Amino acid sequence: MKIPGKKIEAEFIARLNRFVAKVRLNNEIIDVHVPNSGRLRELLVPGARVILREKASPVRKYKYDVIMVYKGDKLISVDSQLPNRFMTDLLTRGDQHIYRRIELEKLLRFTYIKPEVRYKNSRFDLGLGENKKIVYFAEIKGVTLVENNIAFFPDAPTQRGTKHLEELIEAKQEGFGAGVIFVIQRQDAEFFAPNDRMDPSFGETLRRAVATGVDVFPFKCSIKPEEIVFDDMVKLIL
Repeated sequence: MKIPGKKIEAEFIARLNRFVAKVRLNNEIIDVHVPNSGRLRELLVPGARVILREKASPVRKYKYDVIMVYKGDKLISVDSQLPNRFMTDLLTRGDQHIYRRIELEKLLRFTYIKPEVRYKNSRFDLGLGENKKIVYFAEIKGVTLVENNIAFFPDAPTQRGTKHLEELIEAKQEGFGAGVIFVIQRQDAEFFAPNDRMDPSFGETLRRAVATGVDVFPFKCSIKPEEIVFDDMVKLIL
């Protein structure tokens, strides 16, 4: 999927809060927006090379978003809004690589794809089905943390993420299909595991979801400033 917008490289200086950081751009220090509430401590370090996307608008306080960061020679997406757009695009337009992945057959067989669908008093990222009838609910989680080739989620405690899993369990128990998609926004992972050190409740709920029959789809991506591409599935470790 192409990533629109004008891109420019800058030097990361410091994160002021969850959504604002300072960077050095053309020898000028400016404030920029960080579109990710995760901690990103291993990525957003002083001196790191980052990719900014220009989003000039009279209603925006900051002209640029930090959307990617280099860790060594590896480029990693930190845009938390990208996985949803990417997954919707992937399922809508297709890709020869994903059609060869038997693990994704449960998702690829649907022709009706609707983002942001309601289930009782909740909202899931995707609803899938046929003839405008939704029979499968999916949540999408972006993953940025990788240690020793293992991708971990979350990188900060997430009551919201645990609640999503509880709701998927409920949907599954009521006869719907249900799954959680972990989009690893980097290429250097071979495995995926819940981050029990950071949020043991999320890990416990994910294991219960799997035992209930909720599907888990972890896959990694190839990241370039101009595009994100499906790379491969990774092995789930529970």
